[in-house]
Amino acid sequence: MRKSFVSMLAVLFLIIPLLAACGGQTATQPTAVPPTATEATAPEPPADSLRIALVTDLGKVNDGTFNEFAHKGAEQAAQEFGLEYRFIETQAQADYEANIQTFVDEGFDVIITVGFLIADATQAAAAAHPEIVFIGVDQFYVPGSVTDNLVGLQFREDQAGFLAGALAAMVSESGTIGIVAGQEIPPVKKFRHGFDNGARYVRPDINLLGVYLPTFIDPALGASTAEQMISDDADVIFGAGGPTGTGAIKAAAERGAYVIGVDQDEFVTTFANGASPGADRILSSAIKRVDVAVYNEVKAVVDGTFEGNGIALFDAAGDGVGLADFHMAADSVTPAMQTKLDEIFASLADGSLNTGVDPASGDLLTDQIPESNPFTP
Repeated sequence: MRKSFVSMLAVLFLIIPLLAACGGQTATQPTAVPPTATEATAPEPPADSLRIALVTDLGKVNDGTFNEFAHKGAEQAAQEFGLEYRFIETQAQADYEANIQTFVDEGFDVIITVGFLIADATQAAAAAHPEIVFIGVDQFYVPGSVTDNLVGLQFREDQAGFLAGALAAMVSESGTIGIVAGQEIPPVKKFRHGFDNGARYVRPDINLLGVYLPTFIDPALGASTAEQMISDDADVIFGAGGPTGTGAIKAAAERGAYVIGVDQDEFVTTFANGASPGADRILSSAIKRVDVAVYNEVKAVVDGTFEGNGIALFDAAGDGVGLADFHMAADSVTPAMQTKLDEIFASLADGSLNTGVDPASGDLLTDQIPESNPFTP
């Protein structure tokens, strides 16, 4: 669902370079030898159809990250609307501009790019080619500051965090849970405050531990922080801080605590589809439904309702955020817990439940924190 937060969102422009680090996608340095991009095509569509293309962040379209979900959304749209679809799998950051230019030169109508690291190249290409629609996944553009053919896809992290907090509080046996967060920037604040409020919503007496750490790229610091929380009796740890948060949940899971991932399904990525130690301890992940967002934006282009020059904000109402599958930990989530989570999601979606968190700045809205609705096992 798209909403406008023009005045509140403008402040993010100054801190947005940190956004990419709050999720599971790591800012990998370019390789020493210039590699070639991997390009693929879909079956031939009707000759008069729109042509859409995807340029991934570093990685592949089956790597379990935003790359894969953006690909799934684009592929679904292509199949449903009879569009030509091709993608390039980026091998190095130095290739971003060239990969976009490949599709510009080949006359594609819509170009989707993935991740914050490619945002500058996307914005420049959009400004140079107003005839092409550009869709930037997890990219922020101050509304009114970019061209009408460019939109950045953003998400309600506070709602995803609220669900994660409710899950953690219901599963916890010790009555203490914790969040290892990255730097104190809006998306991370939304995850943390949403997590805390969601936990108290279902369990008012829950003991909450939490900390913002000064970096997104220190797994060892995340691990030691999680271990300290476990020493303080926490038995569920939520990691929301890029590789720092990943380090936290890996260490916690290996010590037998339950964990919750962030942004994408970390059972698939961090725990290698169940192959890594501790995979049976990841309850779920607070995810951003990039596949839904990409599909909806391509559909808007097809329908003639596309709106650029800013962001498209996806929330529970549009199935833009939620919880990943419980995978190997499914037996730890009882049917009653699942029912409660379903009720919470439905209430977030219809607007009857507020997270108590500012959806732009991530600040805690003390006068809007919802009244507790305790879970009864």
